Amino acid sequence: MTGDRPVLGILLMLGFCVLAPLGDSIAKLLGGTIPLLQLLLVRFGLQAVLLLPYAAVKRIRMRMDRRLFWLTLLRTGLHIIGIGAMFSALRFLPLADAIAIAFVMPFILLLLGKYVLGEEVGPRRLMAAVVGFIGTLMVIQPSFAAVGWPALLPLTVAVVFSFFMLVTRHIARDIDPIALQAVSGMMAVPALALLLLVPGEIEALSLVMPTASEMALLFAIGALGTMAHLLMTWSLRYAPAATVAPMQYLEIPVATVIGWLVFRDLPNGLAAFGIALTVAAGLYVILRERRLSRAVA
Repeated sequence: MTGDRPVLGILLMLGFCVLAPLGDSIAKLLGGTIPLLQLLLVRFGLQAVLLLPYAAVKRIRMRMDRRLFWLTLLRTGLHIIGIGAMFSALRFLPLADAIAIAFVMPFILLLLGKYVLGEEVGPRRLMAAVVGFIGTLMVIQPSFAAVGWPALLPLTVAVVFSFFMLVTRHIARDIDPIALQAVSGMMAVPALALLLLVPGEIEALSLVMPTASEMALLFAIGALGTMAHLLMTWSLRYAPAATVAPMQYLEIPVATVIGWLVFRDLPNGLAAFGIALTVAAGLYVILRERRLSRAVA
């Protein structure tokens, strides 16, 4: 069993915070032409294709006992729902707005970690998370009334991924992250393929022939999503959920930069101040965890 190494866990989560918005931006680019089911099939299919050969070459043990199997199946279902909700939200909302609304998730996760898992959450770390949450509220541009029902989709992402991360933390030390992601991809593909049998012509559940450029972008979604969630899984292997949760707020400024570069979406003054708060809270957590880890050493 791997001991806690909070600084390493935080750094791995930072990698996730960069790669995940990149994948989301590509999903937003493709959302107007590629159906949702096809995006998900490629996303999880490539995850299996990329990781299964690697696991075989490295002789990574992939067999699971009954407990791990059912928890991995639950995690896979939550993963599909969460990513599907985010990809759907990106069809209606700007990248930074969708991620900002979803960022009630670390706050939910912090509370779940404290009151459900009994993880230790000190007052300083809790205060940093609260400050980051306040910054998140400032980043949210449209009101729910102005955005309409799509604004509920990122909230779905927040709730689903809170439980997704708790399940991941629960099993991350009992199975190699490569094996976990490979098995999850294998579970997701047949489950998603069954949706093709749903009767009626539902656009989101159809398949289309992508162009050459769309195929390249689809591959990028699979590769970025696979690596991002490997980093997230590794981070939870080395640090408690309550430690890495505040770091995910850094997805917001990263998404803001990507949104401006790709879609020319730029936050106003209030949102910029909110981003500054989230970055400050995240940097405080890094410095705090580093100081604590040195004290223990």
